[in-house]
Amino acid sequence: GFELPLVGGDAPTGWTGPSRIAAVLREHLGSDDPMAAYAERLSDSNLRDGVRGFLTGSLDLVIRVGSTGEGAERFVVLDYKTNWLGEVDRPLTLAAYHPALVAAEMHRRHYSLQALLYLVALYRFLRWRTADPRVEGRLAGVVYVFLRGMTGPGGPTVGGAPYGVFGWQPPPGLVPALSDALDRGGRR
Repeated sequence: GFELPLVGGDAPTGWTGPSRIAAVLREHLGSDDPMAAYAERLSDSNLRDGVRGFLTGSLDLVIRVGSTGEGAERFVVLDYKTNWLGEVDRPLTLAAYHPALVAAEMHRRHYSLQALLYLVALYRFLRWRTADPRVEGRLAGVVYVFLRGMTGPGGPTVGGAPYGVFGWQPPPGLVPALSDALDRGGRR
């Protein structure tokens, strides 16, 4: 579990929200990045643009996946989803969990935002718990596993991405910039 203060927590110093997150994404992601399209989704007028206070949540799982070149352990945030991505009145098929459809579901349901916030939570935790000034390099990314689309080893892939799985590694600088945007915010 985690609790992240947003722009000052109990003593707010400003506002933050989707537009600031979108700005960080646009600044750090290339157009070919699978999360780049999510910046546009954050411009949805139905989303509250100004938030402050605290954000609470819990991560399903954090996995240790090896080490950096300097021997420091690396970590992946893993989240499980049970979404039915096929048509409601039809039998579910693997085709509904094509990597492109899984990425679209990530953006549609705002799981992309959840993934970004989880990375910030892990980044802040590691920064607090370790003396390593290169904490950001210890973030190996996020993996969202859509259980109904899992086939196991040897299952079909598209460009190396298995059906039913969304995996993403943030580029350098994105997570600290996002953490700063949530921490410092700005005027509304």
